[in-house]
Amino acid sequence: MAMNLENLIERPFVKFSPSLWGDYGFHSSSIDDQVAEAYAKEIEVLKEQTRATLLQTIASGSSSDVAQKIRFINLLQRLGISYHFEKEIDDQLRHIYTHPVHMNDLETVAIQFRVMRKHGYNISTDIFSNFVDENGKFRDTSDVKGLLSLYEASYVRTRSDDEVLEGVTAFAETRLRSALPNLKPNSTLEKLVTHALDQPFHTGLPRVETRFFISVYQEEDESSRNDELLRFAKLDFNLLQMLHKQELSEVSRWWKDLNLIATLPYARDRAVECYFWALGVYFQPQYSKARIMLAKNISIVSIVDDTFDAYGTVEELEVYTDVIQRWDINEMNRLPNYMKISFKAMLDLFENDEKDLSKEGRSYAVQHGRERMKELVRCYFTESKWFSNEGHQPAFAEYLKNAFATSAYYLLSTISCYTLKSADEQAFNWLMKNPKILEAGVTICRLIDDIATFDGEKERGQVTTGIECYMKEYGVSLEKAMEKFQELADLALKDLNEGLLQPTPVSSEILLRIFNLTCIIFVTYQHNQDGYTCPEKVLKPHIIGLLVDPLPL
Repeated sequence: MAMNLENLIERPFVKFSPSLWGDYGFHSSSIDDQVAEAYAKEIEVLKEQTRATLLQTIASGSSSDVAQKIRFINLLQRLGISYHFEKEIDDQLRHIYTHPVHMNDLETVAIQFRVMRKHGYNISTDIFSNFVDENGKFRDTSDVKGLLSLYEASYVRTRSDDEVLEGVTAFAETRLRSALPNLKPNSTLEKLVTHALDQPFHTGLPRVETRFFISVYQEEDESSRNDELLRFAKLDFNLLQMLHKQELSEVSRWWKDLNLIATLPYARDRAVECYFWALGVYFQPQYSKARIMLAKNISIVSIVDDTFDAYGTVEELEVYTDVIQRWDINEMNRLPNYMKISFKAMLDLFENDEKDLSKEGRSYAVQHGRERMKELVRCYFTESKWFSNEGHQPAFAEYLKNAFATSAYYLLSTISCYTLKSADEQAFNWLMKNPKILEAGVTICRLIDDIATFDGEKERGQVTTGIECYMKEYGVSLEKAMEKFQELADLALKDLNEGLLQPTPVSSEILLRIFNLTCIIFVTYQHNQDGYTCPEKVLKPHIIGLLVDPLPL
């Protein structure tokens, strides 16, 4: 009888596009052990050769040695193999940071600035003093490689760099765009410039950037290409891809067994995209369990989100919210049938995570995750009341405070630290206080998401959006509100960058999870498209590149 009543209720039912991945057989992938072993063997040899090059001593005061070292480290990062040498690279960068040398080459200086900052070294903007005029403005130059490096470096700046670097992104971008038509078509440089203007390296996803760079680097002239490193990078990419495919097949089977899409047809079927997000947070082999856990949790959050946004009535959602706050399976009978399904899936997942992590004495991590999930649901409910026709339009500050939580990034940042050895109880307590770096990441997530999903939400009949709250309160046009949101996101990126700089309250391992989670937003919502809801254009090519096609050797 209950089910019939549910069917009679008028709902905000949204028809999302189905999964793109039915024919890809993701749930049945396995590693070819022989191939993997052969790759691993060859990688070990290449790794030792690379380590030897990396550890070559820098001659005292030699700017050419420093330049060579910086460029080599940058190349390892761009090829996606620097993770094998984290300690060695850090030792080298610390030495360069504490023994500064003077360099006159814009390309190398800008690479040094970007690489140092990303590694937490607060290198001064003074290193650009040779390239600015007496008014502190960058001098015009026809050095395209230098401009490209400067453009890339501009994305790591903090608010305190603005005296020297304010306007540098626009300066470099304008000159690169005017130089682009004169570059040799299909040359390496043309491809690198076009790509950077589309997606700066600093805010890109490591594996996506690696896949792109390898494809360009292999077309370099033999004289300027390191074939050993190229071989190393390709083998390593393919070996990791085998592991990632295997993990995705585990997540896909779990998702298929839950059968949520058949029982909850209103929800987005995005398990593959959720795994892609987890892969964006960490790709290295030691994070295998972490990726699987995070992908499953993002999938459940997506179902809960759609229950609030695309199906539940305010009355049902009030009970759903209360039942989740109580976190007790015995409360389940208070829910309509369709809500029982997602509630039980959520409880089961958290219980499994807790069981798994308690073997390492880390069950406290899941307790923090549970509190974040309850907070998320409370804020979803606040939003659903606003978004219903009876709801009021909140003040922008009130909207934003709630919307930070509904971005789900407080929760996902917490879950992404579940398995990290450096994330002890103290680190989780720090995380739960929403430190500045986390607030910056959450701000970017919320604002970029709001810009990209605005049209879709209006089409789906959403009454209140963040952009409209801002327009109403400040009496501005849609265009001006969008500009303001972008401006606030740009400021938040500076704060995010600042949060990486030493000394830091927690390990860089934790900080990079927050940073990478934010970069997922830049990629998923690129060019103001909602790549999660409509993955066809935005995410599909990336997923095929990372999880379907190996690199030709």
